[in-house]
Amino acid sequence: MQDRFLERMEAGLSKLQAAAECGRLKDESVAHERLGRLKERYWRAASAFTVKIAAIPKPKEKARVSITWTRNPRWSDWAAVSEGCYLLRTNLTDVEPATLWKRYIQLTEAEWAFRITKNELAIRPIWHQKQERVQAHILVCFLAYVLWKTLGQWMRRSGLGDAPRTLLEEFAKIKSGDVVLPAQMADGSPRTIYLRCVTTPDDAQKVLLNRLGLTLPQRLRTVNEVEQM
Repeated sequence: MQDRFLERMEAGLSKLQAAAECGRLKDESVAHERLGRLKERYWRAASAFTVKIAAIPKPKEKARVSITWTRNPRWSDWAAVSEGCYLLRTNLTDVEPATLWKRYIQLTEAEWAFRITKNELAIRPIWHQKQERVQAHILVCFLAYVLWKTLGQWMRRSGLGDAPRTLLEEFAKIKSGDVVLPAQMADGSPRTIYLRCVTTPDDAQKVLLNRLGLTLPQRLRTVNEVEQM
């Protein structure tokens, strides 16, 4: 588990450093905020790195912020002593240890699926009083879990690992905006044209979209346009 947190923390720091070097991350305070989110997410490995963020006084290139980090050797010594052992107790005697571990992980994933409504969907906890509402809640969690696992398998086949949350966080940066244009009809009456455009993905997002075989549209249809079709 600690090795997994170390790998993810280091990958997050690499992305943060790359964003600063190419000029996409220009604000020192924003860099500290993103570093704080990384430490919160991968808290097991937060103390394993010493990170320095500083503004570049007289930048000659695109970079405005400098981000460097080093591994803390004392943390590795402490982790080796404090790791301990993970013990699973079961009454199944005819099952291989690897199979038991796989089933246990599947159980934790099923439990996590019921937390999707609070985490990914940002829906507050709901206390159900009727059976049909309980069943509806289970259906929503099940569908969300199926979509999550499907996206993970899609990523695995595309050579992108199996961490859908990272992919969704990257794609969440792609925004859409409305362009409002005043116009005039043939009879002289005024009319307003709304164009919902999609921002152009950056190089990293283009790579992800290409690996998944996806193409983003340049504009989206509004609700009124769909109703008129």
